[in-house]
Amino acid sequence: MFAASCLASCCAACACDACRTVVSGISRRSARIAYCGLFALSLIVSWILREVAAPLMEKLPWINHFHKTPDREWFETDAVLRVSLGNFLFFAILSVMMIGVKTQKDPRDGIHHGGWMMKIISWCILVILMFFLPNEIISFYESMSKFGAGFFLLVQVVLLLDFVHGWNDTWVGYDEQFWYAALLVVSLVCYLATFVFSGLLFHWFTPSGHDCGLNTFFILMTLIFVFVFAVVVLHPAVGGSILPASVISLYCMYLCYSGLASEPRDYECNGLHKHSKAVSTGTMTIGLLTTVLSVVYSAVRAGSSTTLLSPPDSPRAEKPLLPLDGKADEKEEKECKKPVSYSYAFFHIIFSLASMYSAMLLTGWSTSVGESGKLVDVGWPSVWVRVVTSWATAGLFIWSLIAPILFPDREF
Repeated sequence: MFAASCLASCCAACACDACRTVVSGISRRSARIAYCGLFALSLIVSWILREVAAPLMEKLPWINHFHKTPDREWFETDAVLRVSLGNFLFFAILSVMMIGVKTQKDPRDGIHHGGWMMKIISWCILVILMFFLPNEIISFYESMSKFGAGFFLLVQVVLLLDFVHGWNDTWVGYDEQFWYAALLVVSLVCYLATFVFSGLLFHWFTPSGHDCGLNTFFILMTLIFVFVFAVVVLHPAVGGSILPASVISLYCMYLCYSGLASEPRDYECNGLHKHSKAVSTGTMTIGLLTTVLSVVYSAVRAGSSTTLLSPPDSPRAEKPLLPLDGKADEKEEKECKKPVSYSYAFFHIIFSLASMYSAMLLTGWSTSVGESGKLVDVGWPSVWVRVVTSWATAGLFIWSLIAPILFPDREF
């Protein structure tokens, strides 16, 4: 007994030392990666509790206070929403605390980049406390999450448009034949991939012998947007570049595929319906990884954007997420009086909205998860969210092209 106690104490001490080592290794330049890691951890915890927490939650009287015990799926969804709420509050509190930070001399700059042991402890406490809240609060949060998740998707689209236009301006700015050729090649590859993708969508989601008018409408609408992009960009009054149009065309086609692939597995027009129960775990894994990558990209891009998030007096140059040499730490002291390079408050808002978005993915955008609840992001609400996001992307891109013509006196 004594030996077991000593062994447990040694293991706990080693775990604490390991945590302290990892936390102490997080520098100013790698803080954004650390936040992404913490968010990824929240998704893993949500996924695990979604699978194993239902029997325990059924025994909690302040959660299961119904005359008739709900189905297991209700408790699975409730567990995900409670973890998501804790994660949302963590980043929302940080966002409020970071409002108005303009220079690295501000004491709150140190809070944003440091204090990781306290942050991890606070995050764990918040998540645990969420399981003591009444169901009414969780139900309200679920309703609000639908709007927050939709807003996150719009922010993601704006960041993508900012990236594509910046990419095009960079290559055109070199004013060399090589970069013009590279621009043309990438554009042609994107358009080729778009049309090949559309052919596959017709093959997978409009099988012969079935009435799949809705799927056909979704695909044709996307192809119409692709054609409109090219026409608007090549118009003499616009004078745009074909690269942004080709990339956005491919992205819209991907969103169309994502929406069609989210249709219920028993839907006759879903070409993936043969892979329902057998690959549910694999689908969850792929869906979770896709979610993590999407959210991490949006957050990192938000933290690096020089047009959307940078304070007016901040430097325009982007900084690497990780230090590339040993001299980086020596420069931190000299940089403490410099203005911040991005908005800390908005950076945390991205993560708080992403918490709502991930909760909707893991619950199928509804508490009534039903048979598709075993698969990530499957169901008709997910279909329409993806399709509407594709249409919103098309509308925002067209607006970014014609707005300077309609309002020449305004800066876009």
